[in-house]
Formats: sequence, structure tokens, C-alpha cells
Amino acid sequence: MSQTKEHYIADIAEVPVGGRLLVTVEGREIGIFNLNGTFYALRNYCFHQGGPLCEGKITGTLTATKENNWRFIWEQEGEILRCPWHSMEFHIPTGQCLPFPNRHAQSYPVTIKDEKIFVSL
Repeated sequence: MSQTKEHYIADIAEVPVGGRLLVTVEGREIGIFNLNGTFYALRNYCFHQGGPLCEGKITGTLTATKENNWRFIWEQEGEILRCPWHSMEFHIPTGQCLPFPNRHAQSYPVTIKDEKIFVSL
């Protein structure tokens, strides 16, 4: 059984609210995202065709449900990451792929200690 290790990434001031930082840790490209002061880490890889997921646009998404008579509503502003290759959308906090809810981008635990960002692999 392999053990996880915490890796120092950056000071929190280096990733402003709404921003991101791309880093390489143990040979893996990882995107660090700051959503309203909470940090998330996703692998910079889209399962669709291997695109650089974390280089995509941070946005919201349109949803429509039976409960609102199938009217489109713009939701999750600043929480959706759109792959730059084919616009596959992922929810940054969970890694969940919106069009394929049973698929996820690889995510990693993030901890903050003394104003510093650490990711566990």
C-alpha cells in the first residue's frame, strides 16, 4: 500500500480568488484553483482525448430541469472548468464531468498551512 505525501505548491497569495496555478508534482501536471478562498487540485488531463483540462476557461454552465419547466438557468459561475480542446465541462470542487456524471477528473486533497498550499499525492 502506497502512502500519500504532502507537496508544497505555493503561497496562497500566488493564487488569487478565481485564479489558477499550473504545477508539476511527481511528473503529474496539476491545476490549483482558488474558488472564493477554497483551494482545489485537478489533474491537467481530460479523459475525452487527453486535452490539457486545467488550461481551459473557468465559467458557469446552463442547466434545465423538469422542476423549472425546462427553462435554461445559468448556474455554478466560476466553478466549471471547460476543456480547451472540445469544451467538456467539469465541476472544479468535485471533478465531476457534467455531461457524463459517472466520470471525474482526477482530483487531489489540498491543505493550507501557514498561508501555504500543499497537495497530497
